[in-house]
Amino acid sequence: MKIEKVELRELNGTLKTEKPFWEERLVRPIDIYPEHRSETLADWDKKRGVLYSSQKESALPISAVFVEIVTDNGLKGIGGPIDHSQAHIIKEQLSHLLIDKDPLAIERLWDQMHRFQVHGRQGTPMIALSAVDCALWDLKGKYYNEPVYKIIGGPTRDKIPAYASMLGFTVEDMGLVKERALEFKEKGYKAQKWFFRHGPMSGTDGFKKNVSMVKTLRETLGEDYDIMLDCWQSWDLNYAMKITSRIEEYSPRWLEEVAMPDRIDTYRQLRQRTSIPLSGAEHEYTRWGFKRFIDQEALDILQPDIYWAGGLSETLKIANYASVHDLITIPHGHSSKAGINFSVTQSPIHTPYQEYLEKWNTIHQFFLKNPIIPEKGYIYLPKETGLGMEIDSSKVESEKIIK
Repeated sequence: MKIEKVELRELNGTLKTEKPFWEERLVRPIDIYPEHRSETLADWDKKRGVLYSSQKESALPISAVFVEIVTDNGLKGIGGPIDHSQAHIIKEQLSHLLIDKDPLAIERLWDQMHRFQVHGRQGTPMIALSAVDCALWDLKGKYYNEPVYKIIGGPTRDKIPAYASMLGFTVEDMGLVKERALEFKEKGYKAQKWFFRHGPMSGTDGFKKNVSMVKTLRETLGEDYDIMLDCWQSWDLNYAMKITSRIEEYSPRWLEEVAMPDRIDTYRQLRQRTSIPLSGAEHEYTRWGFKRFIDQEALDILQPDIYWAGGLSETLKIANYASVHDLITIPHGHSSKAGINFSVTQSPIHTPYQEYLEKWNTIHQFFLKNPIIPEKGYIYLPKETGLGMEIDSSKVESEKIIK
């Protein structure tokens, strides 16, 4: 069996909603500049070219690209969704390394793609490689007619607790924060993650709003409920120290991505000065990037994104090294399909949760058959072969092959 072709399919469709889907954006590193701090969610979407576009009335247009690896015997592995910049790299730099190769030799193909992209160790090139890797795993599972988790070690349990990740919900109205927090607790979630809207340049008012959100969540959800807080790499050490001293009394489960990932000293110093566990490295890449965080004892919880850090192949290596240091690995919730196939193979003490982004995963899985959806706060073992990547043609209004 050999790889016959690598195709990149752009799909377009429309998600029907009863009300505007996205309510608020999160704080960003670039918000230290006033012209960017004032940008709305719609402004940000337009500038960065995301998978979805601005919503009009009750319809949210969605456009996404999937990579499909097809063999000479008709098997197909699917990875994605990705954007056009990553699709371009797959087409121009990676596809020639795959044609006529054995698709089951994933380690060999990963190594060749990594060594070929000498300037692609991070960022968009690594995200492109990650999508190819996941497509290869999807294909391999389909070849053996098994879910991928059975191939990479087998399940350690039949379900995993999901935490509700509340990206896109408003955090400015404490009444709505309380209402939504209770709503998702009643759905069975034992944990929730909320996203800060303000950073160091938002002044005293922004600082107070950040603290108020944490206080509201703890008072609403009770003492025995896990609350995670995401800074989206937008703070500095001084701001983080100031705010942790104010919110330690509310016992967050963790504080996530306090600074951009290259600022490892910020994480290390903060970890020495706060009782709140630190998580992060969602925007880090490969085992070598995570080794820096682990060796410098900068994090308590590692959060590689399977579709960014190097694919399922690399995430398994990251988790193995983390387990040597008895650290927790909970992948960023970018892909529920790849995520569950990874998470259920890990020790429950090292991967106690899977992230489920309530809004983003709806977008990310829009074109997929049988999307992963938590039931009463748990994600159960999937039954589909491979990573369960199958396109739901009924959702596709138009499509094209990227040439």
